[in-house]
Amino acid sequence: MAHLSYVNVFARDVVALSGFYMKVFGFKEIEEIRSPIFRGLDTGKSSLGFNALDAYDLLKLSAYSDTRGVKFLLNIDVDSKEEVDSMVPVAVAAGATLIKAPYETYYHWYQAVLLDPEGNVFRINHML
Repeated sequence: MAHLSYVNVFARDVVALSGFYMKVFGFKEIEEIRSPIFRGLDTGKSSLGFNALDAYDLLKLSAYSDTRGVKFLLNIDVDSKEEVDSMVPVAVAAGATLIKAPYETYYHWYQAVLLDPEGNVFRINHML
């Protein structure tokens, strides 16, 4: 059966952006795969990768390198509503922008919507 191994994010600064996610969520770097243009983080169930913009050329994706606009949404689940509430100010203090404060969705999740320091959308979620 197939499974998700990584979600990779193209980043202007792989060190700073991976550091943001380590600081806010406590993810650990997978140092064995570190390179000048890549950082990988162990999220517990899958991994989160950060590729420098040089990777567009490496992967022959230069024609698709226009990074304007929202192109993906990271969802990071936590164990409680209280953890959602407590992580939002940590994320904001680390450089995130709060887009939508924690709220209960119509599908019975409690979540907050934020932008990381490079403008990528992420949510902190707890399924009720």
